[in-house]
Amino acid sequence: MNFDRDILHILIEAGPKGLSIKKISRHVFNLNNDFFNVVEFDDVYRYVSSYLARNSKLPDSIIEKTGSRGVYRINFSLKSSRQLQFVFDDEEIVGTPEKINNEDLSLSLF
Repeated sequence: MNFDRDILHILIEAGPKGLSIKKISRHVFNLNNDFFNVVEFDDVYRYVSSYLARNSKLPDSIIEKTGSRGVYRINFSLKSSRQLQFVFDDEEIVGTPEKINNEDLSLSLF
């Protein structure tokens, strides 16, 4: 089971306040538990807590501890973590709509 991508996605959604280990574990559990793939919450909690502890020790890590005990967030002071904030959505064009030509331009079959 690889929950790394889910953990990062949840921490990005959490923003600068971060989330506790239990809430992150609950989100990962809900994302990965379904009818055909049953996952135990205790296993997810152990994996999330060890992953966060392991990846937050270095000062240049993408995950950092906050001032509160057991709360983690994305380290947005790094260049690599700022790239995670990009959102590529289709933009709507604002302005006057062009006149729509209702002329049928399809070819005739006969």
